[in-house]
Amino acid sequence: MRAAPFLLVAAISASASAQRVSPALPSAPRSSPAARVHLDTSTTSYTIDGIRVIHRVGATHLVVMNLYLLGGVRNATPETAGLEPLYLAVSEQGTERYPKDALRRAMARTGSSIALDANEDWTLYGIRSTTDVLDSVWNIYTDRLLRPRLEPTEIDFVRNQALSGLRQLNESPDALLSRVADSVAFRGHAYALSPMGSTASLSAMSRESLLRWKDQWLVKSRLLLVVVGDVPRAKLERMVASSLGKLPAGDYAWAMPDTIPARASSLTVVPQTLPTNYVSGTFRGPRANEKDAAALRVAAAVLSGQLFSEIRSKNNLTYTASANFHDQALISGTLFVTTTLPDSALKIMRAQVQLLQEVTIPTQALAPLIQQFLTEYFLNNETSTAQADFLARAQLYMGDWQAANRFMADLRAVTGEDVRRVSRRYLRNVQWVYIGDPARITRKLAESF
Repeated sequence: MRAAPFLLVAAISASASAQRVSPALPSAPRSSPAARVHLDTSTTSYTIDGIRVIHRVGATHLVVMNLYLLGGVRNATPETAGLEPLYLAVSEQGTERYPKDALRRAMARTGSSIALDANEDWTLYGIRSTTDVLDSVWNIYTDRLLRPRLEPTEIDFVRNQALSGLRQLNESPDALLSRVADSVAFRGHAYALSPMGSTASLSAMSRESLLRWKDQWLVKSRLLLVVVGDVPRAKLERMVASSLGKLPAGDYAWAMPDTIPARASSLTVVPQTLPTNYVSGTFRGPRANEKDAAALRVAAAVLSGQLFSEIRSKNNLTYTASANFHDQALISGTLFVTTTLPDSALKIMRAQVQLLQEVTIPTQALAPLIQQFLTEYFLNNETSTAQADFLARAQLYMGDWQAANRFMADLRAVTGEDVRRVSRRYLRNVQWVYIGDPARITRKLAESF
């Protein structure tokens, strides 16, 4: 989210003229964060045959069912990265009950869809449907998960599509920048692996390796099911018990990931001849269940507005510049800009980072930004899909789905001193990746962050 730059520039500038490295100015009186927690009476949590379920009942006929296969890349190795989403993608090519064409005709009749999304912390396999056809969709959905045919010709077809997608990613500077940035910033950590795999890992996968994954990793202890929609609990219990409930229990236990050790700032250069240069610097953050998470989210929003204002609006060095907050179990952030003058942009970035580290923004000046963030949060969570994902993150990151109700209170509790503190702690040791003309960037400047 981009901060409201001019308001925050004024607030920081006024504070800077009065103080350097000073305590936060007194904020306006406000109620206790605990008093602002919303009581959610429409959501419950329970287990069905050993599978954790979070169930939000709504008045709409739309039903979202997200099954989270927990662990993401932490369950993978360089040789097996991408195996899980490949298994689920191949399942669309036919199951024991539904051959390929029959499966597609059956799904078309329902007007529903099955979602697949792999990220660092889990693989999402979900339903987007309506209550009147949910039984039919559930049968197809679970048959794909539990009884796919996995025919070698179909595996080759889906694998070739995935390999083509990887090649296309490498042809896009934005996508290449993101992949290289992860491998550099998270080297030695599971997050360095791509959830979608690599050319080498995908090329080596076979029917046997997919079946081994199913036997080892498709167990109830790895599953979290989040349901948003008008589905009676009794019906949901019958659906799960007759399908997912028959899986082996397993002994998987979700845990938050290891943090990344501090490393000196670095610069990785990928030489390319492009109309502009792409620069991304990754900084490490706390785990999502730590107190600093909310403050770093606000700090990133403040910095993003500052970078946009200073680099684009005032100096016209780019069409986009931002500080991005990555909402994962292990939080990180990136400083990003595309520009023909990377050294000039980096100097402004460094100055704005130092400003946040040295100046305490008056807490009351943060209120419009936080309110803007919350407004966007409510708008973004109007959909059932977004609600399901938010509930899952609260359960996994905070250990309790009800932590989603504390999100607003946690943000409103962030003070100007909190922003300065987390800026000093996390906006450092930046791992830079640069795609463009090597002669245009100064290594010493990048490594000064």
